[in-house]
Amino acid sequence: MRIVFVHPNYRSGGAEIAGNWPPAWVAYLTGSLRTAGYDDIIFVDAMTNNLSEDAVRAEFRRLKPDVVASTSITPSIYAAERLLQIAQEEVPNAVRVLGGIHATFMFKQVLSEAPWVDVIVRGEGEEIVVELMNAIRDGKWPESRRDIKGLAFLDGDEIVATAAAPTIKDLDAIKPDWDILEWEKYIYIPLNCKVAIPNMARGCPFTCSFCSQWKFWRDYRIRDPKLVVDEIEELVNKHGVGFFILADEEPTINRKKFIAFCQELIDRGLPDKVKWGINTRVTDILRDEELLPFYRKAGLVHISLGTEAAAQLKLDQFNKETRVEDNKRAIQLLRDADILTEAQFIVGLDNETPETLEETFQMAWDWQPDLANWAMYTPWPFTPLFQELHNKVEVFDYSRYNFVNPIMKPEAMDRAELLDRVMNNYRRFYMRKALFHYPWRGTGFRRRYLLGCLKAFLKAGVGRTFYDLGKNNYWGPQSKDKVKFEFDMTRQPAQAQIADWESAADRAAQARARRQSADNSFKMPAEGNAAEVKVCGGGDQQLEDAR
Repeated sequence: MRIVFVHPNYRSGGAEIAGNWPPAWVAYLTGSLRTAGYDDIIFVDAMTNNLSEDAVRAEFRRLKPDVVASTSITPSIYAAERLLQIAQEEVPNAVRVLGGIHATFMFKQVLSEAPWVDVIVRGEGEEIVVELMNAIRDGKWPESRRDIKGLAFLDGDEIVATAAAPTIKDLDAIKPDWDILEWEKYIYIPLNCKVAIPNMARGCPFTCSFCSQWKFWRDYRIRDPKLVVDEIEELVNKHGVGFFILADEEPTINRKKFIAFCQELIDRGLPDKVKWGINTRVTDILRDEELLPFYRKAGLVHISLGTEAAAQLKLDQFNKETRVEDNKRAIQLLRDADILTEAQFIVGLDNETPETLEETFQMAWDWQPDLANWAMYTPWPFTPLFQELHNKVEVFDYSRYNFVNPIMKPEAMDRAELLDRVMNNYRRFYMRKALFHYPWRGTGFRRRYLLGCLKAFLKAGVGRTFYDLGKNNYWGPQSKDKVKFEFDMTRQPAQAQIADWESAADRAAQARARRQSADNSFKMPAEGNAAEVKVCGGGDQQLEDAR
């Protein structure tokens, strides 16, 4: 049985300006399938190879697959749906499978707008996809589909979701198939080397209101650090990887195992061959102040901090559980340890003003991170903050939900002014850094890395790809009156999806009522405000047992 995985061709001018990122999802899925005995597996990376629809059609005709599978985050959902529609046209007998975070939570929307999708894999896919492929191989598909946990599909006009599959308890049993990727194509521009995105842990115990990762992975699990380093050693020695980013939401959560991971890298001499970066929380940096030089010795050179906001009010709204003053202290500690810092700010909520945007710039310049990123707030339609703000969301064109387009319209300014002021922050920050900081920050690795980051920014700027500026017709302050976002306003939530949101809001309201009752301070939510209630996070109850 031939299985063809396809990565959708979608670009936004966001993270991909730093290079071509390897689609790690396919390595983890194919690794599980190969362990289960499947060997006729082919991967088509339509994004990295920038394949047109005609090229994808030709590949399907040439490969003649029995199964075509793709994945999607929210902004690439239409591209993924289109891939499977092309598969329907070219290889109609192939089973069409879709997975990923958007389809997991928005399966009612996806199946309503793309009925040609045969089945959606909800949640972690490694175990589910093996059971699904077994059913297809053994001729039990589609008759047995209701017996497989973690699926969603159309049965006539009925949208069916089977019981949620349990999370994978033994992550150490997963052996990713890194050989399936064409490594010479995945280059990290700042260091001009091959880049990988391995995974040490899954899940997050924190429940930031704008994030959905803690809902997708549900419970927090971590792999044996030695096995993770085995994987990295293979990536370095066999595939020539020179830089990796841990895919974890916060790899420093389990302090003991993160220390063991770093020590294992040092013991094997890997910091001389590969450098790496992580995303983590400010609080962990403060906690590990004395360990930061040790982390740097292990090859950790880049930390992206979820500072998120310069105002405490926004930090509280995001449920970040941090303080503004903590951010400055963490950045200073990392600078002292010779670890590059990237400060992340979320902007563009309904209460954004010119003053708050200026505040983020002044704060960033005061903190002096090496890099700063102003990400437009994106109201993921499966997060608590979306439930709070949903009445103010006007744009449901998910292809533009990519951190660079102003989906929300602030009350104090229009979207064009918001974009212009964010670009003004970028211009000022990186112009000053380019003139007065990057060229003069030492002569070794740090200087080379910073100049490489600047090169990536300049390359994207000249090509008009950064921040989708070319598509939005933005050329600078003089063009803000001519900006055209051209959202597809015909895109609207399906009725089935609206009903699902309302049901989720009702459950959240009921959960809050139970908590309030337990505190002897019970108060019913006001009628019509159910969708403004934030859900509680974490645990293993985020995917219902049945729909």
